[in-house]
Amino acid sequence: MSRHVHPPSARTEAPRVAIVVSRYNESITEPMLHGAIEEFSLLADRGRVDIIPAPGAYELPALANAAARTGRYDGVLALGCIIKGETSHDVYIAQAVAEGLVNVTLLTGVPVALGVLTTNNAAQAKARAGGKKGNKGAEAMSALLDTIRSIESLNRGKTVGASMGRRPDKARRRA
Repeated sequence: MSRHVHPPSARTEAPRVAIVVSRYNESITEPMLHGAIEEFSLLADRGRVDIIPAPGAYELPALANAAARTGRYDGVLALGCIIKGETSHDVYIAQAVAEGLVNVTLLTGVPVALGVLTTNNAAQAKARAGGKKGNKGAEAMSALLDTIRSIESLNRGKTVGASMGRRPDKARRRA
């Protein structure tokens, strides 16, 4: 039995997206979730979003993998928040989560967007969850929808053109 799950073939239907969201640091992940859902409603004319709760960030890859393997979703968005503590525990969790999510994409063919904050403190996290630094949940959803569109274009044999979504340009902001 093949371990690979192939995404749906080219179609004209609206995207179906699963959002796997960590309950740990919920005061951060909840605004990110709301931002992601709002972004989906702005960028996808119609479609479906299913929310899958996760205990914490470390569990995001397992649940993203399970969602991707159902064949029901065109993409998965993983939302979480890892805040540095007194030890280097955050580094190991963040690395495992990022590698795990990349592996889900590569093994299933279903794109997984990384919407996991890794910050030094709660103030930085709040600034990125709808505060002064924007909403990284919304940005991750935009990236996921762009990726889904690009994959569908490639599957139809078309050249992938310019993005329709927002594109952060940190280099331009710092200049």
